[in-house]
Amino acid sequence: MSLTLAPLLLDAGIDPVTALVMRHAYVREHEDSGLRGIHADSTDAEILEYTRTQSADTRRFPLNPPRLWVVFIREGGDQARLWSVVENRGEVANTGILRTFDVAQSEHMADLRGRLVIGWKSPRTWRMSGTAAGTYPVIGIADAEPIPFPGFDRLVLSHAQLQAVMREHRYASWRTALASVVGIYLITDTRDGRHYVGKADGEDSVRQRWNAYATNGHGGNVELRGLDASTFRFSLLRVFDPATPTRDIDVAESHFKEALDSRRHGLNRN
Repeated sequence: MSLTLAPLLLDAGIDPVTALVMRHAYVREHEDSGLRGIHADSTDAEILEYTRTQSADTRRFPLNPPRLWVVFIREGGDQARLWSVVENRGEVANTGILRTFDVAQSEHMADLRGRLVIGWKSPRTWRMSGTAAGTYPVIGIADAEPIPFPGFDRLVLSHAQLQAVMREHRYASWRTALASVVGIYLITDTRDGRHYVGKADGEDSVRQRWNAYATNGHGGNVELRGLDASTFRFSLLRVFDPATPTRDIDVAESHFKEALDSRRHGLNRN
């Protein structure tokens, strides 16, 4: 059985029943409205501006459109490539001919932008419910563009970003880099600024240690259990070659706990 769009929508937290799916086509100008269209070199800002303006004719566009719009770009006669999912924050203008909405790009399906291609069975239909579009077949999902590793001294990640680094193909080089070192890391709870200084040593690389945090949020640390990991920020204080003696890493860990006062006013218990 072939993969369809519906499971991907559900996996992204989008209920097909309440979603609107549309497919833009490249056109210089719309004859009915005179509005400028989009083209192959249109920027995200231009496509977003194009998306926010819709017909006031309720036969062409829903009177009460849903919050999430899944926007594709036409590719050939019977395919469409995902551009983005936008959040509709409400109508802001209505001339009787055109309606303008306050829309913004959402993080829903962000990892599939430009990668997901579906079959579009009705070439003359440009918008439909998520339920109808959910039956459309997935033609392909292209490999993600790799993201260059920024360097150990410039690495600052939210918990959501850490989870992406640990699982997505585009961060493969990051995982390789983090697997090559041990060292001292810092977790900051951005709600109150408290610090937790931790270490990865012995057979535990930074990648292995951080993968535990990506999985459960606390990494097995008693001090972090019960806290909301979504507010954590991860960074590296110092990295070492895996052959470095454990005692040297322990000295560095103790130094940073003292320097950041993470025992008395932070999240370290010892």
